[in-house]
Amino acid sequence: MPKDIIGKCLLLDLIKRADMSQIELSELTGISKQQINEYISNSRTMSLFNAKIIANVLRCSIDDLYEWKL
Repeated sequence: MPKDIIGKCLLLDLIKRADMSQIELSELTGISKQQINEYISNSRTMSLFNAKIIANVLRCSIDDLYEWKL
């Protein structure tokens, strides 16, 4: 995805809203804790596949995972 249309990752807020920890999200998704942390710090952008897995676990839309500049 082009970085110029993707804003801040909102994953930390969604994890808190779900009353979940980053470790729990990692365990439920199979995505490493390091990778989850990289998403939260905006040093890495989620693949569509990982975004779908995370959205399913957090019961949200893929669109909810980032601020979008569209």
